[in-house]
This record gives sequence, C-alpha cells and structure tokens, in this order.
Amino acid sequence: MARVLTGIQSSGRPHLGNILGAILPAIELSKNPENESFFFIADLHSLTTLKDGALRAEYVRAIAATWLAFGFDYKKNVFWRQSRVQEHTELAWYLNCFTPFPMLANATAYKEKSEKLSDVNAGLFTYPVLQAADILLFDANIIPVGKDQKQHLEMSKDIAVRFNQLAGEEILVLPEAKIDDRIMTIPGIDGQKMSKSYNNYIDIFLPENELKKVTKKILSDSKALEEPKDPDSDVTFKLFSLIASESEIAEMRSNYTNGGYGYGHAKQALLACILEKFDEPRRIFNYYMENNEELESILVAGEEKARSVAQHTIGKVRNVLGFSS
Repeated sequence: MARVLTGIQSSGRPHLGNILGAILPAIELSKNPENESFFFIADLHSLTTLKDGALRAEYVRAIAATWLAFGFDYKKNVFWRQSRVQEHTELAWYLNCFTPFPMLANATAYKEKSEKLSDVNAGLFTYPVLQAADILLFDANIIPVGKDQKQHLEMSKDIAVRFNQLAGEEILVLPEAKIDDRIMTIPGIDGQKMSKSYNNYIDIFLPENELKKVTKKILSDSKALEEPKDPDSDVTFKLFSLIASESEIAEMRSNYTNGGYGYGHAKQALLACILEKFDEPRRIFNYYMENNEELESILVAGEEKARSVAQHTIGKVRNVLGFSS
C-alpha cells in the first residue's frame, strides 16, 4: 500500500484555487483503496508570515472544515495539525544538521526574497527542512505537488539520502513527487493566478451576498451588451468552465459568441453555478465552523494516529544519532 502525504498551509481560508487545484485532486487520490492518505494542516509553516495566533487558529478550523466538507474520509486516513505532533520539529532539527547551507540558499522561496534580507527570517530560510521532516516523518511514498514545489521535494530526498548514508541503511523512506500536468492554473478575479497574496481569490464559503460582491469584481473588457465576445479570453468564462457541466459551458460559449449577452449575465451565471455546485460543501463547512467541539475531536483523534507513526520514525532516528534512552 502506497502512503500519500500532503499538507496545506494555514495562512488563510481555502479559496476556489486551493479547492480545485489541490484539495479535490488529493481527496480523489485518497479514495484509491491501494493508497493510505496522511493529510495535515501545516500551521507551523504559516508562522513564517502570519504572527497572529487567533487568526491562525481560525484559519486552521476553516481548512479542516473544508477538507471534511469535500468528503475526506478522516476515519480511514490520517488528518491532523502539524503543531500538535512535536516530532515534526524534532526531526526538523536533526535534518537541519544534515542540510548544507548552499542547498537552502538555492531554494526558490528564499531566493525570491533574498534581495531584502531584513524580510527573511530563519524560519523562511529553513522552511524546506521542516517540509522535509513533514514528509520523511511518515514514510510517505507519494507527495502530490505543483511544479513550483518539485525543488523542495528533491531537497527532501537529498537530505534523506545524506542521513541514510550515515545510518548505513534506509531509515528514511525516499519520497516521489506526483505532479498532475492536467491541473491548470486557476485564474483569480483579475486574470492572474488565484492567490491570497494577490487578493484576487474567490472564497466559496462566503455568505451569498458577499460572494455576489466578489464575482461582480471579476475583470472584463468594455464590450457592449450586444457585441459578440471571445469566451476564451474572458476571466468569468474561464472560471465558469472549471466548475460547470459540459452543456452549461456550451450554452454560455454560444451566448458569448452570438452577442446580446453581457458580462453581468455571465457573472450571475457563475454565482448561481458556485452556489448550486457547492451547496452541500457550504452546508457542511458551516456546520463544522459552528460546532468546534466536534471538529476538535476529529483533529485530536487524527493527531493520536499521526503521533503513533511519527514516534516510530523518531525512535529509529534517535537510535542512529545516539539520542535513544
């Protein structure tokens, strides 16, 4: 049985891009009876940028509620908060001592900010090592990642190889990246990649009136109502195409090319599609957000399962390093 591991950082509420690009594909992967899925909320990683503890706790709850809203089977698999399993940080320290400085200095996330080193904290610099610990702690075989994360996965393997060479045996399992080239970049309301940092995202769990305000802001050109329009260059159509049925997409395409159909009409159709397609996930999300004790009990149970696996790996690592009791 292959062990699949993935994490989502708690730096904000999940948006449509997260759901379509990461959450739904990961949940689909977890339904394979040959896979055992370990999904965690990477709340420690969020500390590199988010310092507000109350806000982080709120985001953690929202992320957990989202995974459950879309049907992740927490009983069959393992679902936990990174910060509640201390072995993450213990292994990260051990691996720090096997990680050469140039490897971290070459990491993309660090290089993007290295021109202004005052903005780079030590946590950001060693981020790939904690990420390696997240993966290696659970003997994960398959790591679903985007192309932008492939470098970090390769670093995790390199660090594991260094440790295993010292041990003289494979103590840490070497993971493999699973990159789905079919997953397209999800556009934000301004046409760029949907991202919290661009503030161009769609939060599908917003109340209907607030969600309507967001969809109204979607970028469009100045063509008049009666003019034919190019659906393939329009942001609203692109978003609609990601969630609507084939017949609905074909109908909207025809409306665009025939003319007499405004962008306001398309945005109304997109809003209606979001509300219909995600009606049940929105209901479940709100249920868990309003029933924190039940959500907490699910996470605590998952953390007990995760801790059991993590302690086994840490025991082997401690033994190699001479830290065992």
